[in-house]
Amino acid sequence: MSEQPENDDRTEDPTQRKLEQAIEKGDVAKSQEIGTFFVLCGFTLALLVAAGWSARDAALSLRSFLMNAHQVPSDGAAFFNVTKQGVMTGFAALGMPFAFILVAALAGALIQHKPLWTFEPMMPKFDRISPMAGAKRMFGKDAWVNFAKGLAKTGLVGVVLWITLWNEHDRLEAFAQMDVTALLPATLALTIKLMASALALFAVIAIGDFGWQRYSWYQRQKMTKQELKDEYKNSEGNPEVKAKLRQIRASRVRKRMMAAVPKATVIITNPTHFAVALRYEAGMAAPLCLAKGVDAVALKIREVAGEHEVPIVENPPLARALYATVEIDDEIPVEHYQAVAEVIGYVLRLKGRRA
Repeated sequence: MSEQPENDDRTEDPTQRKLEQAIEKGDVAKSQEIGTFFVLCGFTLALLVAAGWSARDAALSLRSFLMNAHQVPSDGAAFFNVTKQGVMTGFAALGMPFAFILVAALAGALIQHKPLWTFEPMMPKFDRISPMAGAKRMFGKDAWVNFAKGLAKTGLVGVVLWITLWNEHDRLEAFAQMDVTALLPATLALTIKLMASALALFAVIAIGDFGWQRYSWYQRQKMTKQELKDEYKNSEGNPEVKAKLRQIRASRVRKRMMAAVPKATVIITNPTHFAVALRYEAGMAAPLCLAKGVDAVALKIREVAGEHEVPIVENPPLARALYATVEIDDEIPVEHYQAVAEVIGYVLRLKGRRA
């Protein structure tokens, strides 16, 4: 079994078929930072839309429970009902925020690529358990790029959040003296401000990372010269076979033409290059082209015509025009009727004198 070619040998741009095969196998350009950005957007939207409602609903339920805790029976059934009510309250409070985050995560995946159903990534591959392949994945270029990207991202996010908090440090000191009813809205406003700063940074990171992932994916799909030749053979057919088939077809057409030359009424030629064999009988709408050719084929047509005493008329302009405009077994074009009629008339008059 041949070894996989080195990346240095993959110098040719991938074909469209190669890219389609990669996508069919689940190998697509995908950025995790795009997904993270959309999840943060969903979380921020949940804070804006549902945080206040969820907090109030949870607070009311908790207040009602605490105010009536002394009335709750202490048996098992009552404990089960209280637990059930608490779980339902928690789901009601967190259900909408989680729905926002889930929809945002799906949007982050769909915006990068359309839905793709394939089991190829789950198929067992021996290179995944190979120590050498594992070492390449751990210490390869992509691993170092991801490591550097993670450090840079963590540092940048930390700097942006620190700057945002530093600009709010006067308000943070007042948080300790706030009433609980005022503390929650203030905390929510500060959290949204922090998320907005993080989102602005993550938008830039996500766009840059998607461009890098797209470039890396395209580089992975590059092909060697041999792979390009093999794919061309598989998709277009072997050039040698196609040339052989063209040769066979041309030979058959040539044999059929030569067999039809003896039935021709006249051969119109350019003395050395062109020859067109025409047939005309009474009742035909227009003369038919039985054979045509240039150079060696034209010479062969003249030889066969000579062997079967078919009249040969030299008319270079008409021979070139007919060769360019009429196909075998087709009637001649209307614009050549008069010129061809004169030639055929001359041939028929010549035959009449001989008779």
